[in-house]
Amino acid sequence: MSSPTTLEGSTPDRPPHDPSLRRSLALFRSFRQEQTDPENCYELLARDSADQIERHISLDDALVIDIGGGSGYFTEEFRLRGARTCLVEPDLRELTAQGRAPHHAVMADGCRLPFADGAADVCFSSNVLEHVPEPRTFLNEMVRVTRPGGLIYCAFTNWFSPWGGHETAPWHYFGADRARRRYLKRTGRPAKHTLGRNLFAVHIGPTMRHVRSRADVTVLTARSRYAPFLAEALPRLPGIREFATWNLLLILRRLP
Repeated sequence: MSSPTTLEGSTPDRPPHDPSLRRSLALFRSFRQEQTDPENCYELLARDSADQIERHISLDDALVIDIGGGSGYFTEEFRLRGARTCLVEPDLRELTAQGRAPHHAVMADGCRLPFADGAADVCFSSNVLEHVPEPRTFLNEMVRVTRPGGLIYCAFTNWFSPWGGHETAPWHYFGADRARRRYLKRTGRPAKHTLGRNLFAVHIGPTMRHVRSRADVTVLTARSRYAPFLAEALPRLPGIREFATWNLLLILRRLP
């Protein structure tokens, strides 16, 4: 097992400077090793995500619902910071990946969450929105189960991002089917993701318009999740943002 990567300026009591070039490089390097070292990759991303949340709300004794949290790396980080957690995952294979046994996990669809209105202090989703066929319904459910004053954290990879095709990127720019054929020829195995089946073309513009049309949330953060510079400026640039943002991070506050 490799030693955990440290983000710039990070200590147990102080979050890293964000954005920073060192932080972005650390996240990018760990992302490139996701297949070979998922533990280091997701633990680093979980610490970074928790740091961002704690800029707006304390996780101590907060109820966090982690939607599509896989085998529980994010949930575990939230628990380490004192949160009460529930992990929602529709895929049993993802839930039990890496031989992990997440605490308080339920198998359910993120578009039909089995929780009462206003149940959560924080509703969290990392890189799940592009994997659901109804992204607006998914976001609506995140808002519904969050209490007034609580946070909605949603980060996703937009389709025109250089990573939009996931393992087939950047060849998805030349067509999703062509990208899958190239991946099969190069690796000898089929790609995990198929456009229209378990990967969907989600775009920043429509997502931002939908969020801002709601009267029950306010946008605290809309930024490029990994960018070291111009992180908040990029999502404001129509057209350019669809390519340059890479991964959009939304942090919303639920209004009364």
